[in-house]
Amino acid sequence: MTASNSLKEYQKAAWSAGDYNVVAGSTVIAAELLLEAVDVLPGERVLDAACGSGNATLAAVRRFADVVGLDFSPTMLAEARRRLDTEGGVAELVEGDVERLPFPDEHFDVVLSAFGAMFAPDQRRTAAELLRVCKPGGRIGLACWSPRGALGRLFDIAARYLPPTPGVPTPTAWGDVEQLRSLFGEGVEHIRWSDRDFIFRYHSPEHWMTHFREHFGPTRMTLSALPQRLAVRLERDLVAMWDEYNRATDGRLVAPVRYLEAVLTKSR
Repeated sequence: MTASNSLKEYQKAAWSAGDYNVVAGSTVIAAELLLEAVDVLPGERVLDAACGSGNATLAAVRRFADVVGLDFSPTMLAEARRRLDTEGGVAELVEGDVERLPFPDEHFDVVLSAFGAMFAPDQRRTAAELLRVCKPGGRIGLACWSPRGALGRLFDIAARYLPPTPGVPTPTAWGDVEQLRSLFGEGVEHIRWSDRDFIFRYHSPEHWMTHFREHFGPTRMTLSALPQRLAVRLERDLVAMWDEYNRATDGRLVAPVRYLEAVLTKSR
């Protein structure tokens, strides 16, 4: 097994380890805003790449688009299916890799990814695949964690304890518009973007830590991979991190989380 394949198997296990939908509930607002920014229309053919538990997939279905959600985790797809069935929504769900999308060239009017494709190890190949399956003049809508926000800070802290795989860029590179220009190059004729925040709201920073430890697969995998003494230190550092962002003064956590919202128009 190659190093790239080993990393992907680890990522698949990590994202499947918790109950991602419990955590992803806080990002529903970002998916809905992304769909508004992209201006998805009824009947358009839409791909949600690295769809996870289906936030953007469901948002597109609610706008009566013809939707395909793709993810490499069967666990994630099962959760997306459950949510679709609960809402009575219709979408095709496909198990697959964003670095090798199983669709023809120029197949979709709109390609979306909300906090998903940014985690693929080969960023240039992923960008090329998103472009390939989008029609000329079509839109690629992305929501990506910013390196300048709380989640960027979280990734930096975690990397002190469990260094990233050599040669694999940080996922928050997608949260920098200049990096997006580099990744997509002449494949796009226009990028419209804005920095956005949504708010994490928890009883306390410690409550946030417990919630992520129990439900967010990558956090669970990171902590389980560390010796106990280092896991305790990492949790301590993550809890303390919120002092930089918390606007509550009564012990609760009310903190903005910065992300980049970008709409890229594919060159004709």
